[in-house]
Amino acid sequence: MKRKYFGTNGIRGIVGDLITPSFVSKMSSAIASCMLDKGTMIVGMDSRLSSPDFKNIITTSFLSNGIEVIDIGKVPTPLLQFAVTHLKADMGIMVTASHNPPEFNGIKVIDSDGIEIDTQKQIAIEQVFEEENFHFIKQQINQQVVKMDVSPVYIEQIINLVDSDKIEKKKLSVVVDGGNGVGSLITPSLLQKLGVRVYGVNCQLDGRFPGRGVEPVPEKLDFMNKVVTSVGADYSIAHDGDADRAIFGDNKGQIHYGDRSIALFERWVLSQNNNKKFVTPISSSSVMIDVIEQEGGEIFWTPVGCIYVSRTMIENGCILGGEENGGLFYSPHQSVRDGMMAAALMAEILANSEKQLSKLLEEFPQYFQKKTKITCEENIKEDVMQEIVNNVEGVEEIITIDGVKLLFPDGWALIRPSGTESIFRIFVEAQTAEKADLLMKNGLKLVRNAINKFSK
Repeated sequence: MKRKYFGTNGIRGIVGDLITPSFVSKMSSAIASCMLDKGTMIVGMDSRLSSPDFKNIITTSFLSNGIEVIDIGKVPTPLLQFAVTHLKADMGIMVTASHNPPEFNGIKVIDSDGIEIDTQKQIAIEQVFEEENFHFIKQQINQQVVKMDVSPVYIEQIINLVDSDKIEKKKLSVVVDGGNGVGSLITPSLLQKLGVRVYGVNCQLDGRFPGRGVEPVPEKLDFMNKVVTSVGADYSIAHDGDADRAIFGDNKGQIHYGDRSIALFERWVLSQNNNKKFVTPISSSSVMIDVIEQEGGEIFWTPVGCIYVSRTMIENGCILGGEENGGLFYSPHQSVRDGMMAAALMAEILANSEKQLSKLLEEFPQYFQKKTKITCEENIKEDVMQEIVNNVEGVEEIITIDGVKLLFPDGWALIRPSGTESIFRIFVEAQTAEKADLLMKNGLKLVRNAINKFSK
């Protein structure tokens, strides 16, 4: 059965279109009906203007099913995931649309292990939703909602996982761009407790995300870069809307794609541990392979999507995972991507090095990457994918773990349909900028031709 509402990271849509009060009420009732153990659910939300109302609707649905609700308020998604396991809850619901624009909202459903529910559970929920086979109790119980602040214990765990003494002695400084999102509530405080001097940018919560938008793409981080160079900061961090990701800038005000920072985390963590198992999606750079070979480690490839990285980490006992979008998974903390853990781990790396971040990142092989997206109707995505496979030329190998990854003699292109938007994402990488430009040009042409063939 194909999923209708769940995408790569939960359910998302435009408020007033897909995401309405009636939809959220019905969907949360379906989720509650599928809880095998009618125990405890933890709910949290991001800073979007519509999030409080949807959180209240979800809370009512769970109470109607006799399920205890713990409300942890406005929090990053990783903090809610931590709370689920820390409080031994049966489920968590995060009201968020992550990096999508402010007119969007949605829900992420977290299983009892702190990881988003798997595809089978998503399908089961959608079946209850479509069939309206809800299981309300006749007499409401557990009417009281428990409000709780889990952030102190969450921050304490991260601090205990890094060399806090060495970080404090290094007297680092950082610019944190919270993007007006919930990462602003945790990252500055966490780093200050580690003895890092913090300069905040866009750290006021605002559900309209007026500062630089929700997604921390390099072209929108110019002001953060200017602050770095003006105050002489050692590094910078920019979060997405729910702060499960972190994009880093160096001491020169240069933003780096997630692949570069993940490679640095990969080298540091694997060099410090006997466990050298690393997980990454098929969209990641070849630099991941370079580091694995240097450290004598083992790499596991997954489809794009944090749930696949998390599940693969647990199944194979991996210590680290990373995504090209800036998602870091560090299993001693939790096997989910966590922008706050990444912020602290970067401080530890810099505290243990005599080199500045710009120099550390220069040590990795240079690959040239380009990324773009193109609109595509949902109902033709499968046909478009097959058309691409049938018409590509000059390819050495085609990998279909997720979408199609086309391997050429001196580079690769990944073309995959988004799980959260009506678009195709195109990633290319090559050893020269000219080759990367050519791969992107050819990739776009290939996708456009396929879309035009099936568009009405």
